[in-house]
Amino acid sequence: MPTNRSKAMPRFPDGRRFAFTIIDDTDVATLQNIRPVYELLAELGMRTTKTVWPLACPEGSVAYHESETLEDPAYRAYVLSLRDRGFELSWHAATMESSLRERTLEGFERFREIVGYPPRVHANHAYNRENLYWGVDRLDDAILRRLFLPFTGVPEDFYSGHREGSPYWWGDVAQEAVTYARNLTFTEIDTLAVNPSMPYADPQRPLARWWFSASDAEDVDAFVTLLSDANLDRLERRGGACIVATHIGKRFAPAGVLDPRVEERLRALAKRAGWFVPVSTLLDHLRTQRPEAPISASEWRGMQWRWARDTVRQQWRARLARLLRS
Repeated sequence: MPTNRSKAMPRFPDGRRFAFTIIDDTDVATLQNIRPVYELLAELGMRTTKTVWPLACPEGSVAYHESETLEDPAYRAYVLSLRDRGFELSWHAATMESSLRERTLEGFERFREIVGYPPRVHANHAYNRENLYWGVDRLDDAILRRLFLPFTGVPEDFYSGHREGSPYWWGDVAQEAVTYARNLTFTEIDTLAVNPSMPYADPQRPLARWWFSASDAEDVDAFVTLLSDANLDRLERRGGACIVATHIGKRFAPAGVLDPRVEERLRALAKRAGWFVPVSTLLDHLRTQRPEAPISASEWRGMQWRWARDTVRQQWRARLARLLRS
């Protein structure tokens, strides 16, 4: 997979040497546990993308019940203040659990009404059945599909937001309104080193106009590790672009107190000559750097196997960490 793009390096505005942004999945986010992080990002001149849930979840949610949504007035007011300060608000489903088409469409309309624009960026959420091209449908490689299906723990047709006729279908809405959708994530900080054609068109997944990849940082520990000095040096040296997929609600500021490691890493990053803009702004810019063409078979094949390798490694590390804590 190419990592040296000196002859075709993306040129970022104002002489910036690399690009960095965050897509923050809204899982377990509350006003208390996100505000310290976003206030620091704003102070440092970094503008990122925050997903939101427009609707509450009246049926309840075992894993995400503490999360706040745009139906919570104080939380809504705060995320709208982020919008007004240049942060991007975007879509992580209508709410924290699976939504039939009717609720997804209701959520889309509420998002437009509250935020003032439709979401340009979509990221699938956990086990929501309306996810687009999720589970084994993320992959084309026949071997990986066979290996990955037992790993998902759900039937092959469980995720059906892209299946017309399914009660969870909303692919027509996604195709019309959403510009960018996230698929594979990797442990590499330079997302472009793994997916140099990002954002890319995928004829096998046409309900998203453009797909992008991300650098995975599930929680605060993974985020701090990803932003090590060595990784930031490499990102800057390559003139790369990093889109971090993370969950700021996952212990970045527990009980409203900012983790000092997060502050130290973000301040160190801000001192570098980076271009710190929301996800859609970065992807719009990258599209101007190359012809608009479908992703090549070789690049897509390499990405799938790289994703599988990274996923297995992360799972084993997570298990080891749990054992050490027990």
